Amino acid sequence: MSGPAQAPETPITAKAQLVEYLAQGSKPKADWRIGTEHEKFAYSTADFRPLPYEGDASIKRLLVELQRFGWQPVTEGDKIIALTMENQSITLEPGGQFELSGAPLETIHQTCIEVSTHLKQLREIDSEIGVAMMGLGFNPKWRRQDIPVMPKGRYGIMSAYMPKKGNLGLDMMFRTCTVQVNLDFADEADMVKKFRVGLALQPLATALFANSPFTEGKPNGYLSYRSQIWTDTDPDRTGMLGFVFEDGMGFERYVDHALDVPMYFVYRDGKYIDASGQSFRDFMAGKLPALPGEKPTLRDWADHITTLFPEVRLKRYLEMRGADGGPWSRLCALPALWVGLLYEQEALDAAWDLCRDWTIAEREQLRIDVPKFGLHTELRGRRLQSYAIEMMKIAMAGLKARKRISPAGEDETHFLEPLMRIAESGETPAEVLLKLYNGRWNRSVDPAFTELAY
Repeated sequence: MSGPAQAPETPITAKAQLVEYLAQGSKPKADWRIGTEHEKFAYSTADFRPLPYEGDASIKRLLVELQRFGWQPVTEGDKIIALTMENQSITLEPGGQFELSGAPLETIHQTCIEVSTHLKQLREIDSEIGVAMMGLGFNPKWRRQDIPVMPKGRYGIMSAYMPKKGNLGLDMMFRTCTVQVNLDFADEADMVKKFRVGLALQPLATALFANSPFTEGKPNGYLSYRSQIWTDTDPDRTGMLGFVFEDGMGFERYVDHALDVPMYFVYRDGKYIDASGQSFRDFMAGKLPALPGEKPTLRDWADHITTLFPEVRLKRYLEMRGADGGPWSRLCALPALWVGLLYEQEALDAAWDLCRDWTIAEREQLRIDVPKFGLHTELRGRRLQSYAIEMMKIAMAGLKARKRISPAGEDETHFLEPLMRIAESGETPAEVLLKLYNGRWNRSVDPAFTELAY
């Protein structure tokens, strides 16, 4: 959830333009890149409270101080709300979750250097102003009303609309953190296959990354509460997208789906206009109640498709969206997993063979069960752990076949080692945290703020 999309102001006169906009993401394999995004919770080291927007230890102070490294400010009105540098950006989620949207890079080695550089810059400033950051899927301590609201117009519109569609949308906005990767496709057929594999195997990734077992200081009964939250946020724009697995799936089918999803807003002259619940089809007909007589541009379309939140999202690339935030090693492991599965044809074929005959009911059941049971979830009489190990082996083989070697002579497979350990143990990160909570942490989540800090 970042700012307005970067797309041309070309007027939309026909649906074919919307299809073509997505199709233009197609690239030859030599041009495929890896874009990693990760969010983290920022808090005061004095009291572990989430940072307000303004003040000595604040989000604004972080955004100002980071400019010493060459970041350029982005403002909304008179407020600094983001930073950019070359092809990277730092943006704010509604509750001040701090997000790095990485550059499109060629290798996981480069991705991991990018993540490390970002965290190193933050640590330098954090130590000066009494701030720290950590990666978890859900804020372990603070109530929703304790979380400061960031000064971004679209979040006001979303905050008002979310409770009309589900019970947990505001928790999603203000109390969750994720790590995700954006990946390319060659053409429509390649996009469809990657989309299907990504959706079917997303619950396995959710299980491996499950890292949100606490709510307001106590166990919440889930291993990935962040993932559970998405099941009660907004049924119009979330979920496992069964139609992706149907005959006839392609760019146009996704466009039809996106056109049926109600809008949130239109961005005009630096301001967000509330169009929540209104129809993009009406907008194309010049009948949008929020802007009577006006028709959309391709930038409006690009903005609209960012307001869909399925487990895998199509823009001009595919976003893998199922993982909880976590420590540094897993920020590198998430892109390694999906690149290993999707970027070599043999691995992609093997990954599809693993899940191709799962039924829509089985995929939906995985989506429901995994947040609670993680790798203990059952599928066809087998624990999900065994499927996860198979998936990891395919990803390892895919990275090996890529032969992207670092200056130190290593390929990319070592980035998967933290995930392979989780898969082989059958114990999710959340279960490790619960053991700490019930043991050394003496039934308090406060130690998380020091022991899990980056």
